[in-house]
Amino acid sequence: MLDAGHPDRREHRWLLTTRGRRSGADRTTPVNVVEVGGDRWLVSPYGRVGWVHNLRADATARLWRGDTRETWEVEEADAATAGPVLRAYVRKLPVTAPFFDAKPGDPAGAFAAEADRHPVFRLARSRT
Repeated sequence: MLDAGHPDRREHRWLLTTRGRRSGADRTTPVNVVEVGGDRWLVSPYGRVGWVHNLRADATARLWRGDTRETWEVEEADAATAGPVLRAYVRKLPVTAPFFDAKPGDPAGAFAAEADRHPVFRLARSRT
C-alpha cells in the first residue's frame, strides 16, 4: 500500500475478541484502535455491528496483535465525547470516510451529530 501512496495503517490494527451476548462464545473481529487525547479508543465506523452489541452486554474487550495480548474494561462514549474521536478516526483512517456524513475537515460537532450511528468505546481500565 505504501507504493500506492497510502500510509501504512498497521499500527492501528488489532483483533478484538468479545463474548457473544447470546451464545456466550468468543467472537473475534479485526478493529482499529486509535489514540486521541491520551486515551485509546475503539470506533465502529460501520455502525452497530456484532462486536458493539457484545461490548454493550459485557464491557470486556480482549485485544491481540502478534505476541501482544491486552484485556480492557471499556466505556461507551457519549456524543460530545465521541465527536472529536470520530473526527480523528476518519482523518487517521480515511478509507472509512464514505461511511460518515461529516467530512474530515468538519468540526467535531458534525461528527458528534452522527455519533449514535458510529459507537465509540474508550479503553478505560486494563485488566492485564
